[in-house]
Amino acid sequence: MNEPSSLEILKTEMEMLQKQFPQSVLPPNCSVMMKGEYVHYESRMLLTIAFPVLEQFLNPMKTMQGGFITAAFDNVMGPLSYLAARNPCTSMDIHTNYIRPIVAGDVLTITAKVVSRGNTAMHLSAEAVNSKGRLVATCSANMVVMK
Repeated sequence: MNEPSSLEILKTEMEMLQKQFPQSVLPPNCSVMMKGEYVHYESRMLLTIAFPVLEQFLNPMKTMQGGFITAAFDNVMGPLSYLAARNPCTSMDIHTNYIRPIVAGDVLTITAKVVSRGNTAMHLSAEAVNSKGRLVATCSANMVVMK
């Protein structure tokens, strides 16, 4: 018998949370708007989502605007925190460090992981790479578990 894939596990866990919290939307609408594609999931610990770098996300220098890069991080860390806590969460803070630009037509792939998880808060960190695997930005966030 085959083991379920990481994305099958993700789908199952998201469906479970949707039943438990019917007012929630997974994936978030903002992630859908950014055309995020789930790549990999390790239950309650790690999530990878890839975002195409679209023209509408560019700044005047024709590179992805920093706010959209941070939004992409939030679109990975938010769902991961929800999945990890098995409860809705909200950001206390989010800190992004920009390393290099990324241009239209490339893909921003973000991997977020749970660094520390408690009953009321958790700390996450993430890295974003381009299609060549080069580091574009790093991010950390603290989340409050809403109970």
